[in-house]
Amino acid sequence: MKILFIEPAICLSVFVVTLTSPLTTQYVYRRIWQETGNYSIEPDSNISECAKNKSSPIFAFQEEVQKKVSLFNLQMDISGLIPSLLSTFILLSHSDQRGRKFPLIVSSVGALANSAWLCLLSYFAFPIHLLIASTFIGALCGNYTTFLGASFAYIIDQCKEKKQRTIRIAVIDFLLGIITGLTGLSSGYFIRELGFVWSFLIITMAVTVNLIYILFFLEDSMKESSSQNVSVSFTEGLKNPFYRTYMLFKNTSGEQRSMLCLLLFTMIAYFFVVIGISPIFMLYELDSPLCWDEVLIGYGSGLGSVSFFSSFLGIWLFSYCMEDIHMAGIGIFTTMVGMAMTAFAKTTLMMFLVRLPLFFVIVPLSVLRSMMSKVVRSTEQGTLFACLAFLETLGGVTAVSTFSGIYAATVAWYKGFVFLLSAVLLLIPTISLSIVKCVSRNAGSYVLLIQEESNEDTSER
Repeated sequence: MKILFIEPAICLSVFVVTLTSPLTTQYVYRRIWQETGNYSIEPDSNISECAKNKSSPIFAFQEEVQKKVSLFNLQMDISGLIPSLLSTFILLSHSDQRGRKFPLIVSSVGALANSAWLCLLSYFAFPIHLLIASTFIGALCGNYTTFLGASFAYIIDQCKEKKQRTIRIAVIDFLLGIITGLTGLSSGYFIRELGFVWSFLIITMAVTVNLIYILFFLEDSMKESSSQNVSVSFTEGLKNPFYRTYMLFKNTSGEQRSMLCLLLFTMIAYFFVVIGISPIFMLYELDSPLCWDEVLIGYGSGLGSVSFFSSFLGIWLFSYCMEDIHMAGIGIFTTMVGMAMTAFAKTTLMMFLVRLPLFFVIVPLSVLRSMMSKVVRSTEQGTLFACLAFLETLGGVTAVSTFSGIYAATVAWYKGFVFLLSAVLLLIPTISLSIVKCVSRNAGSYVLLIQEESNEDTSER
């Protein structure tokens, strides 16, 4: 008997992504370090190979490694951009008619192929640039954004009370925070105690278990809609998602369309900064003057993941005394403060304290998703999340590429510049959110649609 319970699949997927990211970054860092010069990093060494003295010969060497790692990450992100955009958009758009399980399965297959290749790459020490090719192939099946977009659409299918969507999405973010925090804390010990090969093998096994659960135990939330599908040609299959996206904006009134566009822009502008700066934190911590080892990086990642839990508490408490838009504003402002503080963090204690103002970094993402889901009808949720996932994929890859390039260009003269830039860029979603507030004060458009759907449902009964 199948069940309508997607949380286990989400948790396993987050475990995989959270563990894969630091392991891949540090594996690439060590491979490039060893291939760049004669300095070597012992696999079981507890000593961080990092020089704090600028007069040391290894200092210039590690600066060169930092640049090469940033540029390699840039190449990986660009290689997966186009296939990720197309697969994410098409898979999620079709989920409105063909069900939510298909994008979940396809993206999980891609994750399985990627993790298996990482395992082989680390075991046989294949050329590191083959990782770029595997990124391209894996992106053809979608990515984590595809999986998460389908998961949110799956959850909203089950949310009959639209007023509870904000809390329900926050609960999911809370669960993500627990998994992310525990995985982040343990990531350093995975490398130190098991090494890269066994760690990547554990990731592969986790993806396999997740795929089995989705295939054989998870019930599709849109079973009735999927059963009504008719066969279409390949060309029509490609046209339909774009047509549904066009109709998503055309079918709404002018005020609702303005609200939806503003919310999308605010979401992506904030997402651009948060996602783009995330990989830089690890490179910043590996370099002088911090010179963190893998365990300290795990601690920092775990502490940063507390933001999921604190964001959930913030949404749960603030929802009783303020509107969604005010919660999003608080999250953006505190994130801005955290980015500015990071630019001047020179000690381990200061770098840990930086996480405090970042405790509400997830709040804007959860709240804005909920607000957007209220602008469109229940039959358009898949198309909405397809559009959002498409923009998140495009914005995420562009952001990581942009921030990696900026960091590579500025690391030699001021490592904290990229964090100051991110704080300034957060003024853009702040201004956009202010415009959303003005529009909603005059029209309250996303609330009007809820009332219209309620009236339609009542009349049908």
